[in-house]
Amino acid sequence: MTNNDILRRVRYALNLPDAGAIALFRLANTDVTESQLLAWLAKEDETHYQSCGDQQLLAFLDGLILQRRGPREGGPVTRPAVAEPINNLVFKKLRVALELKEEDILAMLAQAGFNVGKSELTSLFRKPGHKHYQQCGDQFLRNFLQGLALHQRH
Repeated sequence: MTNNDILRRVRYALNLPDAGAIALFRLANTDVTESQLLAWLAKEDETHYQSCGDQQLLAFLDGLILQRRGPREGGPVTRPAVAEPINNLVFKKLRVALELKEEDILAMLAQAGFNVGKSELTSLFRKPGHKHYQQCGDQFLRNFLQGLALHQRH
């Protein structure tokens, strides 16, 4: 999945208008214009399409966390260099922002027709280098985002 796909799917699942998405970027100290956002939300074959970078996508998700949960105790948001696959980071940040428990995530995945066990799910949230760490594949993230949309919009 591309970062643009992820941004589009999260925005759809949470029913965020353009102004709401821009506000999330602003919460994470990232200035994004409406034309930039529209270029990231455009399909790849549209003329004004632009690729959304990892840092921009993570800023959007950090803004979502700040909006839903408030600022972290102990200081401002910092975005270190991406040290693990982007899919794992997206999944972790959505879990934090939406305060999802394992059972919630498993239910959303089942709602999307994608059944997994708890051990497979928890392996995605481990730190890279841990012996049970597993990378989050595109299919896994796509099904989670589909389940999230079904859960949030119905």
